[in-house]
Amino acid sequence: MTSAARTRLKSRLGAERDRLIGMARTLVRAASENPPGDTRAAAHAALELLGAIPGVEARLATAQEPMANVVAILRGGRPGRRFVFNGHLDTYAIGDAARWTVSPLAGIVKNDRMWGRGIADMKGGIAASLMAVALLAECREDWAGEIAVTLAADEETMGVMGTGFMLDTVPEALGDACLIGDVGSPDVIRFGEKGMVWVEISAEGRAAHGAHVHLGDNAAEKVMEAVGRLLALRGMPVPTPPEVAAAVAAAKAVSEPLNGAGESETLLNVTVNLGMFHAGSKINLIPDSASAAVDIRLPIGMPSATIKAKIAAALDGLRGVSYRYGPVWEPNHTDPRHELFGLLARNGAEVLGRKPVVNMRVGASDARLYRLKGVPTAVYGPAAHNMGGPDEHITLADLFAVADVHALTAFDFLAAPRA
Repeated sequence: MTSAARTRLKSRLGAERDRLIGMARTLVRAASENPPGDTRAAAHAALELLGAIPGVEARLATAQEPMANVVAILRGGRPGRRFVFNGHLDTYAIGDAARWTVSPLAGIVKNDRMWGRGIADMKGGIAASLMAVALLAECREDWAGEIAVTLAADEETMGVMGTGFMLDTVPEALGDACLIGDVGSPDVIRFGEKGMVWVEISAEGRAAHGAHVHLGDNAAEKVMEAVGRLLALRGMPVPTPPEVAAAVAAAKAVSEPLNGAGESETLLNVTVNLGMFHAGSKINLIPDSASAAVDIRLPIGMPSATIKAKIAAALDGLRGVSYRYGPVWEPNHTDPRHELFGLLARNGAEVLGRKPVVNMRVGASDARLYRLKGVPTAVYGPAAHNMGGPDEHITLADLFAVADVHALTAFDFLAAPRA
């Protein structure tokens, strides 16, 4: 992997920092808040950036207006594998612009950082991938196969109209490997994510004055009992695959200082969060209805069918209590021993001067949709600062490092001799 083409690629990456910053700024300036989920401006900005790259064929792939997706393809010098760069164009809402110290959509650079809504989540990561495509286009004869780009409209709202739609309807959205520049850290390569089961609980009772408890039937207490039974699922044993447990343990010393003490335990265990609870209208009245919403996250080794069976056993016998499921998806991962992670780790060490660790990701991303289609997928992006709040930003050092690792990894994957 020390070919002249790879050496030139590294040199070009170092020479194109201003172009990379310009790409990120172009994307940030195209508002794409979700809600409402209108990504047309951001999609057209991405199309313009892709259209400036010789050899790239790019188009919109829209399931439902105004949620516009982008698909692009770049072909190498001979047949081979397909490497996919995926990302999402939608961002959190700007919120109260008066709380920002910079213009939310200006893409300002100051103090060696870049600022703006979505720069961390995840327009900086998209810019890094597009920079990789631009420079790999310059050496197309030196690698085989294809590079695909899939930019989604609705990752923040589960991906049904974005990555999910593209994977189901656009053949070139699938590939032999996928790399996503979503938020994280250049020091951590993510190989999997927990699954999720949302449970909405409701109960009916009989209203009465709070002093006359013998005349009422308290719905809030019924929901409290149901929630307590779900909270007890936190301690259930999980048959974690050995390679997953080993990777999480090996990453702990690097990953936890970045993401908080206890991350490793969270990654390997069932977690239950009571997110909402509603009951009653006055302190001295017995509520006749109540509800709660519980977010259960599933580690690798705990399929949703298993947790649903536990939920049924816990709740089905409760008088006056009903429940239903919200979004459900499976825990998902790519074997951390896969070729993709070896390339990312080696290239990360080359770029950073220190080797990144390979770990799970606590939150969810569109990576799960690729993995559930059988595509080996990694998440490798910049660290986020104030993500979702005022003054969202990333460091330029992270932006540059992610772009370099994306480009080198795609090149190495596609230039590797195949049996």
